[in-house]
Amino acid sequence: MRLVSADVDAVVWDIGHVLVQWSIRYLYEKLIDDPAELDWFLEHVVTVPWHFRHDAGEPLADLIAEKVAAYPEHRALIEAYAPRWLDTIPGPIDGTPALVEALAAKGVPQFSITNFGADTWAMFRPTFPLLDHMGDVVVSGVERLMKPDPAIFDLAARRFGHAPERMLFIDDNAANIASAAALGWRVHHFTRGAEALDADLRGLGLI
Repeated sequence: MRLVSADVDAVVWDIGHVLVQWSIRYLYEKLIDDPAELDWFLEHVVTVPWHFRHDAGEPLADLIAEKVAAYPEHRALIEAYAPRWLDTIPGPIDGTPALVEALAAKGVPQFSITNFGADTWAMFRPTFPLLDHMGDVVVSGVERLMKPDPAIFDLAARRFGHAPERMLFIDDNAANIASAAALGWRVHHFTRGAEALDADLRGLGLI
């Protein structure tokens, strides 16, 4: 049975920090014992802005080669990033996978828009079968479009086949939420955990 809310008939998920935990620190705290050295390495060498270039479409191998050239003394640590990248995702966010399952049980169409590199997506996707419930996933590194660029939301709306005002977009990033809302999407800013999201979904009659 497909349940359709009077207001919303599809749910669109972000993945990182909404469905799964993610931090580069989770990997490197296993490889660097000294806290000060770890902080320095994450601030100057393998950094979040550097990783975001992969989310925008740059191949991971090219980014790693660039960093090795700049910091050859850290070659081993930098080159560990690709084969051990899944260590940056220690597990799901408490409560949200159960909400995906609850929506699926009600027949609510679900999709995802994620800032994720193409190479790391290929590593991650087989490890997370919950995403089998998604009718489609728009991946930034594949499309070379990143949230909060309005173009990625326009692409998603065309791909998903639902009007923006009939989709609830869930994301932890305020800029992404603002961009989607400006385009007419219904939004839930995921800042208060699964309990608040559960209440919002129930209020819409989706679960």
